[in-house]
Amino acid sequence: MNFRGSIQNNAPGFQIAPMVDIVFLLLIFFLVTWNFSRNETELDVKVPKAREGKETRRAVGEVILNVKSNGTVVMNRRQMNAKELQDTLQKIASLYPDQAVILRGDESTDYRHVVEVLDTCRRANIWNVAFATSRPE
Repeated sequence: MNFRGSIQNNAPGFQIAPMVDIVFLLLIFFLVTWNFSRNETELDVKVPKAREGKETRRAVGEVILNVKSNGTVVMNRRQMNAKELQDTLQKIASLYPDQAVILRGDESTDYRHVVEVLDTCRRANIWNVAFATSRPE
């Protein structure tokens, strides 16, 4: 007695639902990554070019300070005065004592604005400060 009946061997077709899930996950990943990278660097700050130097890997959670040509300081797309910047950096330094700060000064800014930001970093106990430059073309 044959209880199986007639079994048809159908080849499995293309599964569209898992593929759509993967595409949506990739889309979300790239949108979130783009949003974080947009917050890190200001587009209207043009850093000076340097012939010498080495390119380092960027650390996760590094703080980037942008000093515009008029002397305003921008951190996370938010303009800050000296007191706000010092308070924010002190909070960061208390949580992460070896926190790295990257200083992106515009090439046309006065040197005194960069020194003021360096002084603010020092008052906030931030000692790991790097200067951002771009490659020559």
